[in-house]
Amino acid sequence: MSSIIKVNTIQDAGGNALLTSNGSGTLTTNNISGKNTPAFEATITTEQNPSDNTYTLINFDSEIFDTASAYDTSNKRFTVPSGQGGKYFIYSYSTMGSNTNSDLAEAFLGIYKNGSRVKQAYADFSENKVRYSAISVSNTFDLSAGDYIQMYGLVNIVSGSAEIRTLESTFGGYKIIE
Repeated sequence: MSSIIKVNTIQDAGGNALLTSNGSGTLTTNNISGKNTPAFEATITTEQNPSDNTYTLINFDSEIFDTASAYDTSNKRFTVPSGQGGKYFIYSYSTMGSNTNSDLAEAFLGIYKNGSRVKQAYADFSENKVRYSAISVSNTFDLSAGDYIQMYGLVNIVSGSAEIRTLESTFGGYKIIE
């Protein structure tokens, strides 16, 4: 046995229409949160050559998208907009290594909140002979309006010049629907 409920409007206790249907299968939502915004994603446009074995702000200088104009390419940071505090999922991946024929020894990728490292990923390559490797880090954070997030990396190579690669490095995040 099955049941069917037919309605054109669903209202809250105050009489406000939350969901309406035109009778042809098209639904319209009103005052129902369901968007993971603000949201952003940025990438690097030019290879970055940080000092070896030194935490360096990663040059995420190009926006892929930014729903609230909250990512600042000049400061390489996402700042939580006014009235948008809550839980955020932040992620990054980066390909790091040596732009010479040297081996990669280790790499760190860290999420910084308001200037302090709060989460990091580490990869040790001392036993593996690799020139480049991808590393990723992600976490959920409780952020308030005005909090800012940046990504730092550390590349430790055997010799030569360290490199953080373009198109293989991304930094993004979005507010989680609560």
